[in-house]
Amino acid sequence: SPAFTTPFLTMSRPEHVAPPEMFYAGEEAKKYATNSRMREIQTTLTERALELLALPQENSLVLDIGCGSGLSGECITEAGHCWIGCDISQDMLAVAKDMEVEGDIMVNDMGQGLPFRPACFDGAISISAIQWLCNAEGSLSNPYRRLLTFFTSLHHSLIRGGRAVLQWYPENTQQMELVTTCAMRCGFGGGLLVDYPHSTRAKKYFLVLFAGQREGAQPHQMPKAMGQEGEKKGTVDFASKRNRDKRGARSDSRGVQKHSKEWVKNKKQRQRAQGKEVPEDSKYTGRKRRPKF
Repeated sequence: SPAFTTPFLTMSRPEHVAPPEMFYAGEEAKKYATNSRMREIQTTLTERALELLALPQENSLVLDIGCGSGLSGECITEAGHCWIGCDISQDMLAVAKDMEVEGDIMVNDMGQGLPFRPACFDGAISISAIQWLCNAEGSLSNPYRRLLTFFTSLHHSLIRGGRAVLQWYPENTQQMELVTTCAMRCGFGGGLLVDYPHSTRAKKYFLVLFAGQREGAQPHQMPKAMGQEGEKKGTVDFASKRNRDKRGARSDSRGVQKHSKEWVKNKKQRQRAQGKEVPEDSKYTGRKRRPKF
C-alpha cells in the first residue's frame, strides 16, 4: 500500500481515486516488487508492527490483512512465524505468487468480514490498508457498517489474549475516532499509538488492539511510542536505521543470512512442508550468479 509521510495531506489520496481492486491493478501492482523505496518503507513498517505485536514465541500463526504483494509477509517469515494473507486486489496477489511467498494467500474484501474459524490466529497485522474501509465506493457501501463487520470478524479470528496491530494513514481526526470507536464496540481493548508525534515526516499511526485477556497472563499494557522523549520537535533519530545498514545483508530470526545457501534450503524445506512443488536441491542451489552486462 502507498506510503504517505503524513496523514493530513492536500494531495489526492489513493482511496479517493478508485476502489483498491482497481487502483492496485496492472503496473501499479508490479511497482511493489520493483520499487526499492516502497520495499524499504513496507519492511520498516512491518518490522515495527511485529515489534508491537509482541508474539510470545516463534512459529505463531499471523494474519496479514491487506497483504498485497507479500512484502510484509516476507518480514513475518523472517521473524520465524507462519502467515496467511488476504487482499482484495487479484493483481497484487498475482505478484505475491510470482515472488513465491511462503504464506498462503487469498482474495478477500475485509469490509465483508474475514472468513476464518474462531480463535485460529495468534496475532494479526495490517500495513496501510484499513483506511480503505472509511471510503464509500457506492450508495450501498456504508463505512460504519463495513468497519463493524471487519472488527467483529477480526476479534472472532484471534485467540483469547491475541493482539492486532494495524498501521494506517488516517485522513482526519473524525476518521481516527470512527475507526477506534468501531474497534472498541466490537470487544477490543487497546488504542491508538503514534510514533514520532512531533515529526511531520516520520509520524506513523498504529491501532494496537487486544482481544481479551489470556488466562493467567499479565494484563495488557499499551506499548510505548517511539520518539516521545529526548527529541526536538520535527527531528527523528535514525541511528537504528544506520546500524541496520551497517550489518549488511539481512538475516532471519535464526541468524541465517538472507539468500545464502542455507537460507535457500530452509525456504525450500518449508515450502515442501506446505505441499508446494519445489525443485530438488543440487550443487547449484543457493549459488550466486555472475552479474549480467
